[in-house]
Amino acid sequence: MKTFSEVYAALRRKNRGQYGLLAGCCFFSVLLITAYACMMRSPTILTILPEGGDSRKQVMMVFVLAVLGCAVFTTYAAGLFFRQKSRETGVFLALGATRGQLRRELGRELALIAFGSCAAGAVLGAPLAWGIWQLFRTFLVDSQEMPLSFDPQAYLLALAFAAYVVVMLFFLAARFIRRTNIIDIVQESHKSEPIREVRRWYGPVGILLAVLGAAAGYLMPSFFVRVLHWYAPGVVDAIFYLPALIGLYMILLHTVVNGWGGHKKRWKNIISTSMMKFQGRQTVRNMLVMTLLIGGAYFASFYAPMLSTSAENTYATRPIDYEYHWRADQNLPQRDEVQALADEANVEITSWAQQGAAVLGTDGMRQIETETGFGATYTTEYAEILNGATFFSESAYNALTGQHVDLQPGTCANVLDDEGGSGYISGGDVTHLTNMATGAEMDVTPAEPLWYTMLLGCYVLDDADYAVLSEGLTDLYREEYVFFNVADVENSYAFANALFNEIVDRSGPAVEVGDYYDDVEAELAARAGEPYEFSPEAAAASGLETIDYDDRDSSGFRNYWKYMPQFRILDQNDFVTTMAVFLMLFIFIAIVCFAAVIVIAFTRCMTIALVNARVYDDLRHLGAPNAYLFRSVRGQISRVFLVPSIVGTGLIWAFYMMIMYFNSDPYGFTSAELAGITSCAAMVAGVSVLLYVVYRITRRSVCRALHIHS
Repeated sequence: MKTFSEVYAALRRKNRGQYGLLAGCCFFSVLLITAYACMMRSPTILTILPEGGDSRKQVMMVFVLAVLGCAVFTTYAAGLFFRQKSRETGVFLALGATRGQLRRELGRELALIAFGSCAAGAVLGAPLAWGIWQLFRTFLVDSQEMPLSFDPQAYLLALAFAAYVVVMLFFLAARFIRRTNIIDIVQESHKSEPIREVRRWYGPVGILLAVLGAAAGYLMPSFFVRVLHWYAPGVVDAIFYLPALIGLYMILLHTVVNGWGGHKKRWKNIISTSMMKFQGRQTVRNMLVMTLLIGGAYFASFYAPMLSTSAENTYATRPIDYEYHWRADQNLPQRDEVQALADEANVEITSWAQQGAAVLGTDGMRQIETETGFGATYTTEYAEILNGATFFSESAYNALTGQHVDLQPGTCANVLDDEGGSGYISGGDVTHLTNMATGAEMDVTPAEPLWYTMLLGCYVLDDADYAVLSEGLTDLYREEYVFFNVADVENSYAFANALFNEIVDRSGPAVEVGDYYDDVEAELAARAGEPYEFSPEAAAASGLETIDYDDRDSSGFRNYWKYMPQFRILDQNDFVTTMAVFLMLFIFIAIVCFAAVIVIAFTRCMTIALVNARVYDDLRHLGAPNAYLFRSVRGQISRVFLVPSIVGTGLIWAFYMMIMYFNSDPYGFTSAELAGITSCAAMVAGVSVLLYVVYRITRRSVCRALHIHS
């Protein structure tokens, strides 16, 4: 070796593990973010997720967590890399090497690592996302909406993160080279990052802040809307989650420094506790990132079991096998035609109920929004005709449902679900009704709500009042409802599918609309000479789901067509296919986040082995038995790996239960939600077992690196 570059290259070959660790961390982070960004911005996904809906918000929230986690992860890996290079750099400076020489050599290395690993991660991110998606299609579910396409603009997000990684590496390198004290540089790798004294009250106070922050972050947006009449920007809502983040950090600090086992256990584990404390800053940061990623992963993974189990529970508890309805100006299958289809499919119809209903104008409070520089505010005003709703006479309602309702004249009952909830869907109480064809009006008094999920959102009137208000209605404002049962519903799928296609084929363009379309609102807009904001053309322009009879098997059509039938066997058998994109997207997100957690935890634990190797060697020479060394390693690894798993799982479970509780109207848990929660608990148990297995593998790897028998 005759040149400085040759000496530097020899040291690089000797310490290739350090370079591999940094390159691997950068590659994995960019790979993960690129795959996530490509999936999140895929036209396949954006077509399914409604604009401004909760699903998109959840996807974006977990993406932000993933970006923050990977940013902290790569920054930590870079810091560790420069700490490990400090000794050889200091020696070079002491032997007369110039900072310019070191800068050039280090710059070449970092350029190769940064651009090579980031480019590889960016290039392979889309194939990774596509490969996982194809596995879903092959082994789980496939549908006409599942073919995956990518938007090239998604790479802008990946390139932005890759640019951060490159800039961060060169910034840390420049700061590293600018160090002037050679002794400080030489001793850098031996310096610890101790945490200042952490009081015992950090633990309980942290738990309190985490609970208060989660509650405030979730409830304050509703407070702003309902009480202050203000739609606050997302940044304002996010501020209220900050106490939860601070509380989480305090919990992890307390766990690393003090533990939860009391003073006796603290002295028993003084070696592992002290080593954790003297490397505490980076340890706690990594644990915080892992905890957030675990929370995001579980939040995404709860979607599939909650949705599928709740839906299955809902389908199973329906009192009627088949329901369909239509606007009276449409020529849909009547009883004899349905019977003919049933005979062809060897299906026996055991009951049939058909009743008419009226669409009337209802009163209510209209919101008038005003855009401000900081969100939107709104005022309310009363309108005698606000929108339309479907009304049954009490006798028609009784014939369809089998209930025995007897309303007093002048009263009106709205229909809730089978558990008395979902009032926000029903439209609430009304006090003034209008016949849109004749102009006839009537004031009514709200009666006790009725419970029947299959007619959720409808209303019931006294027979005499219904006759008065429905007189003179045109077919535009009349509907027909059919309820019927079959002898063997489980073997009636072919019949259900044939009837569904017959209904769609015979529905005209006038009813090719989403459930957001309201005939009364459209009439009011026409009278005022204004365009209707929910017409098919306007809905498509504003990003709402458009309805197309040719896409009758798509999730958008099945979920949002205004006249979509409710066939138990059809909904059960086609549920996974209908909701495939939703389910697979959130499963993909969960897999990506859990993979990030495992890699971060494994890397951090192996770093502990690297940093503390000399300490464990000294303990061995001082006579410490293998059992004691193993217990010390286990104490460190368990805190790094298991504490974020336990804390992240516990906090996100509590947060999710809070969401479920307050999401119901009235507050509480419905039977469908309880069934979904049970499935989520089983999924948490399965993932916990998987994480524990990975923890054991990691512990064994660390012990092997430290020459400790496990």
